[in-house]
Amino acid sequence: MSLLPRQPVPPLAVETVAHGRWVLADCRPAHFTLIVFYRGLHCPICRPYLAELNRLLPDLAQRGVEAVAISTDELERAAQAAREWKLDALPLGYGLSIGEARRWGLFISTSRGATSSGVVEPAQFAEPGLFLVRGDGTLYFSAVQSMPFARPHIADLLPALDFVLKNDYPARGEA
Repeated sequence: MSLLPRQPVPPLAVETVAHGRWVLADCRPAHFTLIVFYRGLHCPICRPYLAELNRLLPDLAQRGVEAVAISTDELERAAQAAREWKLDALPLGYGLSIGEARRWGLFISTSRGATSSGVVEPAQFAEPGLFLVRGDGTLYFSAVQSMPFARPHIADLLPALDFVLKNDYPARGEA
């Protein structure tokens, strides 16, 4: 399933490791909610990616963007990632179902055993996706990958957001 810009995104609600229950419909960002779906504890590429997101949260907040990172991991694995990856400020959601991941258009992979980080992949998990959602619940931007690499860099979003906000740039790709 592919989501379309300017159209409502599916409902989304998850528990987080240290920030309580996160519900997209309850978000009231000045401009956008940034939802980063990550592969999980087993992914050695997710670690620096989420570290960058954690570090840039204040820069995103200055631009009216609230962020969350979500995986299909269970609480124990998500808590381990939060602790070991030092994600002190980033709301880290867990327990996303495969069905919910599919509704968001994420690719689903099956386990191939232990990764290069030495952590075994879950039986099934979602591949990465990044979504900017407007406060009205409509999609502004999305990037979905079938592989763990070649994701949009969070730092690259900052000047793009500056341009979008300064020029009231509309969502594209709606046709």
